[in-house]
Amino acid sequence: MGSDFARILTLLRKEKGISQKNAAAELGISQALLSHYEKGIRECGLAFLVRCADYYDVSCDYLLGRSPDRQGATLTVEDIPETDPADRENRGSVLPVLSKKLLANSQSLLFDLLAKSGSKSLITETSAYLMLSLYKMFRLVYASNPKNQEAMFSLPLNTALDYADAAMHICQANASSIVRGSPLPGLEPAQGANELNISTETLSTAYPMWASSIFNLIQSCEKRIDFRNKSKP
Repeated sequence: MGSDFARILTLLRKEKGISQKNAAAELGISQALLSHYEKGIRECGLAFLVRCADYYDVSCDYLLGRSPDRQGATLTVEDIPETDPADRENRGSVLPVLSKKLLANSQSLLFDLLAKSGSKSLITETSAYLMLSLYKMFRLVYASNPKNQEAMFSLPLNTALDYADAAMHICQANASSIVRGSPLPGLEPAQGANELNISTETLSTAYPMWASSIFNLIQSCEKRIDFRNKSKP
C-alpha cells in the first residue's frame, strides 16, 4: 500500500487531536494493529481503508496518497481561481497557465500566513528567497537565445547564478533562525506562532480558493525531491 498511507493515516489522527488508543477503538481494531498500520509495518484491507475514509471524512485516494485533495478531486486548470484576466485568453497552453495559477495561489496563501507570523523579517527573507529563484530562472530563459544582450545585467550569468544560490541559502538560514525562535541579531522574531496552527483541514477551511493549489504544489515537489524509491541508473 506504500508509505503514503501510513503517513497520512497518522497525520489525520493527529490533526483530529485524538490518541492512538481512542482512534483504534472507534475504528474497531486494537491499538497494536493501528500502530502497525501507522508505522507501515502491516498493510490494511479494503474494508478498513473505507472505514478510515468515512471516519476522517476523506477519500480513499487521499488516504493512499493518490490525490492531494482531501475529497480526492483531480485538479484541472478550470478548478483553479483566475490570477490574471489574460489567462482566459491563453487556454491553448494548459501547462503554463496551470503552473502559473498554482504558483500564484500558493504564494498568496503563503504570504497570508506570513502576515499572521507578525515578523517583518520573515516576510522580507521569504520575499528575497522567492525573488532570487525567479531571477535565476529568468536569467536561464534569457540566456537560451545567444542574441539576447548580456548588457541587460550587471553580473555575468555563471557568477549571478552562483551568488544567487548563496544568497538564497542565507535567506533560508535567516528564516530558519526566526521560525525556530532564535532569530539572528537584527532579525525580528515571529510573534504570531499561535496564529499559525496549520493542518490540511484548517487550510481547506480558511483558504477554500487556494488550498488545493498548495496541496498539489506539495505533492509535485515531494515527488521531484524524494529519491528514496527511485531506481538507480
